[in-house]
Amino acid sequence: MAIEIKVPVLPESVADATIATWHVKPGEAVSRDQNLVDIETDKVVLEVVAPEDGAISEILKDEGDTVLQEEAIAKFEAGAGGDASAASDDSSEEKKEAPKSDDKAADNSAESSKDSDVLSPAVRRLVAEHNLNPNDIPATGKSGRLTKEDVEKFIKDGGKKSAPAAKSTSDAPVSTGLREEKRVPMTRLRKMIATRLVEAQHNAALLTTFNDINMKEVVELRARYKEQFEKTHGTRLGFMSFFVKATVEALKRFPAVNASIDGDDIVYHGYYDIGVAVSSPRGLVVPVLRDADTMSLADIEAKIREFGQKARDNKLTVEEMTGGTFTISNGGVFGSLMATPIINPPQSGILGMNRMEDRPVVIDGEIVIRPMMNVALSYDHRIIDGRESVGFLKTIKEFIEDPARILLDV
Repeated sequence: MAIEIKVPVLPESVADATIATWHVKPGEAVSRDQNLVDIETDKVVLEVVAPEDGAISEILKDEGDTVLQEEAIAKFEAGAGGDASAASDDSSEEKKEAPKSDDKAADNSAESSKDSDVLSPAVRRLVAEHNLNPNDIPATGKSGRLTKEDVEKFIKDGGKKSAPAAKSTSDAPVSTGLREEKRVPMTRLRKMIATRLVEAQHNAALLTTFNDINMKEVVELRARYKEQFEKTHGTRLGFMSFFVKATVEALKRFPAVNASIDGDDIVYHGYYDIGVAVSSPRGLVVPVLRDADTMSLADIEAKIREFGQKARDNKLTVEEMTGGTFTISNGGVFGSLMATPIINPPQSGILGMNRMEDRPVVIDGEIVIRPMMNVALSYDHRIIDGRESVGFLKTIKEFIEDPARILLDV
């Protein structure tokens, strides 16, 4: 029976999408609910699965093509292609022809297809779970792409790597004489991020103020209770939950930082939806903690951990990334010492955390070593004055340096 494979209904405000990756070839047997293709929008990646056991008879839209919702992208034959479950057990060598080692173009294609931004969610999940390097795994998929079967076979074989090339006896770099370049189209998400960042620079009067925070009390509190916290709540105690709670308290005291501009009006939000910037294989995404003022430290940590896993697997929904009245970005996890974050329109402020390091500071007239963190508040000067921005950041500093205030609400 012939079935049309169609683009799913797209999220509201998303006009079209792009075919990101086909995971099967025409005639290749697949099982019911097996992922056939990834479709990328400006916000999320959608997986289109097989409606029945069978095989794709014809692909109508190639990778990179722009498609509309409910547009036919392939033809599917239910029951065709042999026994799908048996086919999935076959080795990837029997199902796919490996790229020829003497074909330089194929080799280059295989390398580029192992970049994290083009791996399927299933492959990324397996690679992350087993702490593997995709470039160590022989790829047999279309255009040298790494398939789920490739990773499973690599794990089954004990993760054996190819023998490394003999090292040069000299420490000097060896030049190949080639000046290679690789041109890769921007993903839709990356283009959207670029557009929004430029929009923020052009349409807001951006200013950044800085402060530093003595993290000693939070560090000691975390060390004292982290094991008990994890046993009780099933999630780890990090620093982000303290900053979220401190930020909410600061927003209550300085409501302009939680506001946004709509035309000639200032909209003051009576709720606290905190966006948390998370790195994903496709770029930076900002899922939102709804009503963060009602969440406990454990609730916040568990939700952030869930967001991180979903971001890695491209499973975040549009609803989870929509809205937000203020954003927190932690560049410190990547080693940033000082940075000026850019606001996420239409929000008016963003808090940037940086790495924590031991530094000499003067306390009560004595030089002592303390774990210090630089923090930055970038804000829209059109509605937030200097007094409010400095006071807001100072409030966060006070709450983090004396975390008991968060629990006592003082």
